[in-house]
Amino acid sequence: MASEGLNRADGRGFDQLRPVNITRGYLKTADGSVLISMGETRVLCTATVEDKSPPFLKGTGRGWVTAEYSMLPRSSRIRVPRESRLGRVGGRTHEIQRLIGRSLRAVCDLGLLGERTVIVDCDVLQADGGTRTASVTGAYVALVDTLSALVSTGEISSLPVVDSVAAVSVGIVKGRTLLDLNYEEDSNADVDMNVIMTGGAKIVEIQGTAEQKAFSREEMLCLVDMAEKGIRELTALQKSLSL
Repeated sequence: MASEGLNRADGRGFDQLRPVNITRGYLKTADGSVLISMGETRVLCTATVEDKSPPFLKGTGRGWVTAEYSMLPRSSRIRVPRESRLGRVGGRTHEIQRLIGRSLRAVCDLGLLGERTVIVDCDVLQADGGTRTASVTGAYVALVDTLSALVSTGEISSLPVVDSVAAVSVGIVKGRTLLDLNYEEDSNADVDMNVIMTGGAKIVEIQGTAEQKAFSREEMLCLVDMAEKGIRELTALQKSLSL
């Protein structure tokens, strides 16, 4: 696949992330709140603790981490209807919020959390591709800040986090393997893939789809390697925030 030496429409190299910024403490009303920007995509991630676990965990001493995801009506070029008006959560929304929840639980010791539930809300303020991957990366920071507050008040004895987690998109567009696709690239991708990995480079989830044409095992491994490079950079940014 020809990628090397070719720049993209926004001037990035084929294996270059969009500019990433994570602003902690974005809201005064939440212990953990983060605004994450990846290029023109912006997601507000907030975490809330409830002093009860789900019914299926009651009496086990274990807690739970879950997520909710939504797009503001004008986060997109075309207005996105509020799902509350539609009376149901759409399939895409349901899939994404389950993905975020799984990703966060993969790096948590739920026994150390006790019978509590942490709900992480990911609200897309502006969408330009990669909203689910930005949500995972930002949600982790909001989660750690919220759990750190529980440690500081003595509600839990130690931070119930065993590793970091971050996510990024990769794809094949017009025969080129690209990292961190924006909306235009994603819309024209032959192959679209989202990769979630821990800071220790363990895979949490891979979502890969042949949008236009099937892809080979070699191409798949190339995409995963490129995603790992991007996730290493995102992990370094998370660590630079003193998490």
